[in-house]
Amino acid sequence: MTSRDAADANNNRWSDLDRPPLNAAGLGKALVRDGGNGGLYRDIEVVDRTGSTNSDLVARAVAGGVDEGVVLVAEEQTAGRGRLDRQWTAPPRSGLFFSVLLKPAEVPVARWGWLPLLTGVAVATGLARAAGVDTALKWPNDLLVTVGDTERKTGGILAERAGEDGVVVGVGINVTLRAAELPVPQAGSLALAGAVSTDRETLLRAVLRSLEDWYGRWREAGGDPAASGLQEAYAAGCATLGRSVRAELPGDRSLVGEAVAIDGDGRLVIATGEGVQEPVGAGDIVHLRSA
Repeated sequence: MTSRDAADANNNRWSDLDRPPLNAAGLGKALVRDGGNGGLYRDIEVVDRTGSTNSDLVARAVAGGVDEGVVLVAEEQTAGRGRLDRQWTAPPRSGLFFSVLLKPAEVPVARWGWLPLLTGVAVATGLARAAGVDTALKWPNDLLVTVGDTERKTGGILAERAGEDGVVVGVGINVTLRAAELPVPQAGSLALAGAVSTDRETLLRAVLRSLEDWYGRWREAGGDPAASGLQEAYAAGCATLGRSVRAELPGDRSLVGEAVAIDGDGRLVIATGEGVQEPVGAGDIVHLRSA
């Protein structure tokens, strides 16, 4: 075998049989109902490799002609992004990396900030059902699992505006990453957390169905987080509440206190030692102690 043959073998989509490719046709048949007219999803597209599913789908939406409910899934992302422009990398077919275009026309734009929180609830609910893993939510958009006795990040969510009428919600979840493959010691995966299933198609179907359900409830309530049950569900699954935290805020300001609530705008309310309750709408949160 030549060196080129060896390289081709290593890059072949069937080279790691523990990580089979996704079946786009099967996903479409399971999730796109009545030709795209009976539910949220219009098209499920799976690509072998791309820089970022979010960047690709945002660009398509801005260019026009893309309907709500288009889902773009990548077997590998080479330039995946998290909040604050952090990089997200993982071996091919080791996780779920996908983006969904949403156009909640009936919801006031002021309530669109709930979409990443809604996605977190949907992902956690779907994974609990399909993987049997208790997935906690770290405000505003991290997915946490317990590996041994340590809480670790196994996924993240990134929401970006796409033109005047759309939002692209991107999700990255580490599914079968082994300990030696973790990008940082604080990372985790569903497999390391003892998932009863790591079949990516099963997990993706469960997560997308859960997203369709929660998005539908939220839209029907006009985006009202209380009436839709979203605010209560997020608070129940939020690992940040009840903890001492440090919020790294824009402008190089930090705030230390206890995370006590999620308010109606999806902000984290922090009670400081001075008795002041301050809502935080953007920032990096560090958990200082366990709940």
